[in-house]
Amino acid sequence: MNCLVFNTGLSLQTYMFPKYNVIVVGAGHAGCEAAAAAANMGSKVLLVTMNMQTIAQMSCNPAMGGIAKGQIVREIDAMGGYSGIVTDLSTIQFRMLNKSKGPAMWSPRAQNDRHLFASKWREMLENTPNVDFYQDSVNELIIKNNKACGVITSLGHKIEADAVIITSGTFLNGIIHIGEKQIGGGRVAEKAASGITEQLVSFGLESDRLKTGTPPRVDGRSLDYSKMEEQKGDEEIVGFSYMDIPRIKAADQCSCHITYTDSVVHDILRTGFDRSPMYQGRIEGVGPRYCPSIEDKINRFADRERHQLFVEPEGWNTVEIYVNGFSTSLPEEVQYEALRRVPGFEKARMFRPGYAIEYDYFQPTQLTYTLETKAIHNLYFAGQINGTTGYEEAACQGIMAGINAHLKINEKEPFILKRSDAYIGVLIDDLISKGTNEPYRMFTSRAEFRTLLRQDNADLRLTEISHKLGFASADRLRKVEEKTNEVANIKTILSNQTIIPEEVNGFLTSIDSMVITEKQKASKLLLRPNISLNQVIENCAELKEKLVDKEIDHLEQAEIQIKYERYIEKEKEIVDRMLTLENKMIPDNFDYDKLSALSIEALQKFKKIRPLTIGQASRISGVNPSDIQILMVFIGR
Repeated sequence: MNCLVFNTGLSLQTYMFPKYNVIVVGAGHAGCEAAAAAANMGSKVLLVTMNMQTIAQMSCNPAMGGIAKGQIVREIDAMGGYSGIVTDLSTIQFRMLNKSKGPAMWSPRAQNDRHLFASKWREMLENTPNVDFYQDSVNELIIKNNKACGVITSLGHKIEADAVIITSGTFLNGIIHIGEKQIGGGRVAEKAASGITEQLVSFGLESDRLKTGTPPRVDGRSLDYSKMEEQKGDEEIVGFSYMDIPRIKAADQCSCHITYTDSVVHDILRTGFDRSPMYQGRIEGVGPRYCPSIEDKINRFADRERHQLFVEPEGWNTVEIYVNGFSTSLPEEVQYEALRRVPGFEKARMFRPGYAIEYDYFQPTQLTYTLETKAIHNLYFAGQINGTTGYEEAACQGIMAGINAHLKINEKEPFILKRSDAYIGVLIDDLISKGTNEPYRMFTSRAEFRTLLRQDNADLRLTEISHKLGFASADRLRKVEEKTNEVANIKTILSNQTIIPEEVNGFLTSIDSMVITEKQKASKLLLRPNISLNQVIENCAELKEKLVDKEIDHLEQAEIQIKYERYIEKEKEIVDRMLTLENKMIPDNFDYDKLSALSIEALQKFKKIRPLTIGQASRISGVNPSDIQILMVFIGR
């Protein structure tokens, strides 16, 4: 028998794994966005995942967006990320939340097909030329001279890189809790990751434990929906991506349903408290305050007779149902018995029980604004390793880490978003300035400039900046320029169009008893709080003719800019004043011990976090205005 022998002169190690620019560890939402961002900017990227079948897995609820989270997804999309596109391609129901409030509070939310979401993400990554994949776990980092230079996998492969991004999710020393059962794992039926935490702690980084949870999944065929409230999607599907993505038609959307617990359900749940890992002290990590387990809700809010449950389908081609609001780690039999007393769930069959999971995270005050660790150069953290919760919070960190890793290894200036630029900037500033002792979740209330940071204008805020970095495509920039020009054109038409009393008094009287007595410009009429642009157009034939071919989002943007101009300008003035503090830099080697008048807490926090600017220093928890005044005096000198 003749054998062919190929002598390449290369070892198997070198042949399989050339040196990469960026290695991303973990293929959750943070890892996927990080890999896509770095690759699309020109870096050669290796995405290492423990399971190729769970790339971009929706580990918990099958949904994207929501209050403030929807703004984040639109910001990711505006910069050229994939989350918005994938969400639109896998949406089974869309809703714009908070429409009864002002536009600063509007937040898009999509219910998604879990499997389609993951498969679309993988498809997009596989179609990104600079992304390679490898299925293995990473147990150790290659660190030389306090610089991350690669990873070592469980199979013993040493893979070199210029930068490493850790997006480990809940896998670092993860433990799953179901009643008195404890199972090592980062997700149900998936093993935990070990080694990285211990190595990083040896380099001086501080780690701690957090907890999150998930509810039971049930068989939708066993539910009686007639006993529940139907929740339909919106009649207008706005979506998340600013690109022209095929979206679901309103009539084709899946309905969700709402039901409620009651005192009987609560009493049954209480029978399991003596075996609850949360109440028996077996869980060390702190859980999310704003997404508590069902046992935590009935314990903390004992006076509440019922709690709302959202019955959410997992996708088009499955009967699996996600019971949103029933997150729990109680014994399986207690979960089952309690669920079957919920209206509509009397004959429910459970696919799998809810569980809690605790995992390692690293206090994010140990990071710079680029999400690079201060202790180890070219090592970046993104996602739940930084103490956040939620797909959206993870994804936005991933995109920022991917961008900045690419910029760093190419010796370019870092990309930092301020609090006045994006919700992403708010999130990162909160994390590195204040840290977190519980899973961090984004809310509109965290953003002091939310009138500027609306979901409708993320493209106007971020696409041009991203394009200059070499990330957002030319097509995205072209669409933004067209939108800017069209909005300006619509505003000009509205400013010039005269409305006479006979045209509008009928509908004015019908909605708020207001009557105009003289001619007005259409733009001035829009300043009335209860008057919408659609109403003005419908009651002015000449205006209707001029705007008949304008896109809905362009009309909406023009209306918002006109109606809220005074509020927007006022917020911009506040931003300008705040920038004076943000522009006052603190030297890297500043000796805080010289400031004897500082409070002890401020001194400790300044030395630990080492803020870059006076603005950042002012947002550190425990720092008083008097501490900032003292610091400013010395910086001025």
